[in-house]
Amino acid sequence: MNIQAHIPDMISLVLFGTAIHPVFLPQAVLWLIGLWKIFEKCGLKGWWALVPVARVYQLALCSDRELEGRPLTVLEAVQILVSCSSYFFPLVSDGAYIMSIVSILLGMLQFIYTFKVCLGLIEVFDQKKIWIIPWMLFDALPALIWGFGRKFQPLWKAKEIRDDAPVFFSGRKANVLEEGLTVNLEERSCREFFRKKVLLRDICMEIQPGRMVLLLGGSGAGKTTFVNAVNGYEPAKAEILINGKNMYKNYKKMQYDIGFVPQQDLMRGSDSVYRTLMDAAALRLPSSFSHSERQDRVEQVMEIFGLTPVKREQVSKLSGGQRKRLSIAMEFIPNPTLFILDEPDSGLDGVIARELFEQLRQIADQGKIIIVITHTPDRVIDLFDDVIVLAKDRNRTGRLAWYGPIPEARAFFQREKMEDIVKSVNRKEEGGDGLADDYILKYAEVHHA
Repeated sequence: MNIQAHIPDMISLVLFGTAIHPVFLPQAVLWLIGLWKIFEKCGLKGWWALVPVARVYQLALCSDRELEGRPLTVLEAVQILVSCSSYFFPLVSDGAYIMSIVSILLGMLQFIYTFKVCLGLIEVFDQKKIWIIPWMLFDALPALIWGFGRKFQPLWKAKEIRDDAPVFFSGRKANVLEEGLTVNLEERSCREFFRKKVLLRDICMEIQPGRMVLLLGGSGAGKTTFVNAVNGYEPAKAEILINGKNMYKNYKKMQYDIGFVPQQDLMRGSDSVYRTLMDAAALRLPSSFSHSERQDRVEQVMEIFGLTPVKREQVSKLSGGQRKRLSIAMEFIPNPTLFILDEPDSGLDGVIARELFEQLRQIADQGKIIIVITHTPDRVIDLFDDVIVLAKDRNRTGRLAWYGPIPEARAFFQREKMEDIVKSVNRKEEGGDGLADDYILKYAEVHHA
């Protein structure tokens, strides 16, 4: 088969998403020009229209249909690959037949998602739904008309820069503590589907030694992202200081100054409690420690967490509360300054959970900093000193809505229960009150004053 004869078709597939006969090439070019102008009107870079595959996602952003744009972008890329690969199969082969079926199925899915994106674009530009016909059949024509027509203007910009009000920055910077935790987080962002997505922004706080802090926030508010930024697992554009030392700049020396206990333990069920802690000591204590010194430290930690009676038991035979205490004990081996725990009471009944949190309270009283994420805070709230409340602003970026003592948090939110505070900052479509922006602004203004 002469592959060279199909090179123009393959180039056309890559550039335009479909094979185009030379007669229709001017129409395809006009379509790109129209898209360029539409992207500019929607607040995006016009040159995205020239980027294959990516322009599909950008059009979805203009349409306020990002969720539909993601699968449509993937379908576009797969369709191009399938169509190009079909040229390498003889027309009479089973491969060509299969490729044809796959291409038809992909085309049907593309049509459905494209239909939704075009409907969204019509809504954003506040036009009549009859426009769906030319958009689905003769997309170059409406693209040019909407791109260059003065009366065709979007009601709002694309999500990438869309905002009903300017983003408020507190301008505050936490004072560096000689003892304790200092967080000055400017931004934590990532790249997602050809655009920058800000996950966290403008979070500053100082936490003194001996404080037990509750970390609250609804789903997607950035709790896990925040703790990963603090413990150095996912560095942000930030300064994280422990006892005045920069965590990011001295990560290798300070990584064991933070103990992080995830929701799911990673222990081997066949090992004994003692062996598990000895392995943790070998990993977390300095190499200068002798074997006997490691043994002494393990014995001390087992005594602190009430694990001495079960030191010879296999991990798999421990109760839920014992396993959780063992997880915490492993992180306590190097005697860290800061403890972060992600739902340590998950799967535990009220009595066992209470005992666990009382033990954490005792650790905090020894001059440690304890930060805890839990979905049932009200049953143990009396054991905490402070609360951090993270909330998604209108741009779905995690922001600081409160940090401070529990009684002051209740007065600030005018709610007694912590679960009601979370409900107040959750979005309405998530069953909340949708007041996140109000509290983020209120907190920033109060602490900027």
